[in-house]
Amino acid sequence: MKIKKKTRLGRTNLQVSRVGIGGIPLQRPPEEQAIEVIKYALDKGINIIDTSIGYGDSEKRIGKALVGRREDAILITRTPVVDKEVAKTHLEESLENLQTDYIDVWQFHNISTMERYEALMAKGSSLEVAIEAKEEGIIRFTGLTSHCIKVMTKAVESELFDVILFPFNFVNNEAADNLVSLTKKLDIGFTAMKPFAGGRLNNANLVMKYLLQFDNVIPVPGVETKEEIDEIVGIVNGSLEITEKEMQQMENIRKELGTRFCQWCGYCMPDCPQEIAIPTVINIKVMHDLWPHDTIEEWMKQDTELARTCTECGNCEEKCPYNLPIREMLVEAIEFYDSSS
Repeated sequence: MKIKKKTRLGRTNLQVSRVGIGGIPLQRPPEEQAIEVIKYALDKGINIIDTSIGYGDSEKRIGKALVGRREDAILITRTPVVDKEVAKTHLEESLENLQTDYIDVWQFHNISTMERYEALMAKGSSLEVAIEAKEEGIIRFTGLTSHCIKVMTKAVESELFDVILFPFNFVNNEAADNLVSLTKKLDIGFTAMKPFAGGRLNNANLVMKYLLQFDNVIPVPGVETKEEIDEIVGIVNGSLEITEKEMQQMENIRKELGTRFCQWCGYCMPDCPQEIAIPTVINIKVMHDLWPHDTIEEWMKQDTELARTCTECGNCEEKCPYNLPIREMLVEAIEFYDSSS
């Protein structure tokens, strides 16, 4: 059964499947299996594939899967830097990895603070690379990803970007208040990262039906098996009406996760005297479950060791808009790392 529903990706006018696939988990299985999963997704009518040069060998695997099938896919990839020269090399590497001469949407990754956003807007930034590449036909459209609603709202209001990627699920649902309607009003494509809340949600039926209520939002869940693709396609092709029972299930899960749910906004970090990567550390179990261990082991070790220097000053908890017990969660994360390494 192929996916039946397609939609327009904002002002790009690209006709995309109602759901896409994300590239992080494609690093985990053996390469041959990952390539088969990508091909299977295309066979099922899923045509939007989201990845990044920073996702290990994800781009290379996708590139191999698309040999002879490039026109079947809408490719989204990105650079994590704002420096112009480095970004230029990243774009060249992405083209080589993906075995293509153009990228449909090239984005700037994790612009989650106002300082980083201003750096992107400044002269000599990666934005200039995108403008030049768009003029040359190397990229078709530009985009931006963020974990901060304030930054993303400013970026959308600028109307400089064609497609955004923002966290959105039925627990982390702040985008539903204004961002979804704003992108729709300005005709900017909206792709949703972390539809499964980084692995915290496991009911695909609830996850997908919730997001598909928003007709301009394209979820891009990470997948690594054909069975996951079949499940998602079945949900998209079925009735999207949410029952009273399902609404109650979602509310119960919200209550369960609500007080211990890091949304990666980064507000906790600027005043940390130890410069601890707080969101990364307290989400270490999620990253451990999602990413290949050989890819993340070094930075997990470094970030955890730095977290051990926490002075428990509490600055982070004062800044956290979700009132998380960050100091306690850092201790738990370190304990998890020690037990799993």
